[in-house]
Amino acid sequence: TCQRIHAASKEPCLAANMIMDLYIKPGCPWCVDAVKWLDDQGHTYHTHDVTSDSAKMDEMIALTGQSLAPCLRISREGSEDLILPDFGTDELIAFLQKHQLSA
Repeated sequence: TCQRIHAASKEPCLAANMIMDLYIKPGCPWCVDAVKWLDDQGHTYHTHDVTSDSAKMDEMIALTGQSLAPCLRISREGSEDLILPDFGTDELIAFLQKHQLSA
């Protein structure tokens, strides 16, 4: 679950019982941007380096049907996982806003 507070609104950045998994490839510019943006917004998440962990690469491919990074999975208790494959920061912002997970 998210323990940080979204700085602008003072509201929790994610609902309780929610986990963010970010699948990345070190050195990938889109991955670097995603990590920076999530950090700047105060989101708590788990990163998985798919280049050094073949099980996480297999997991990412199973979730998204492709091997490009970054990919984001948001697991919510009692709900289907939200998946955002192969994205840039603009797509990440739109995705989180669409699902009411970010300001």
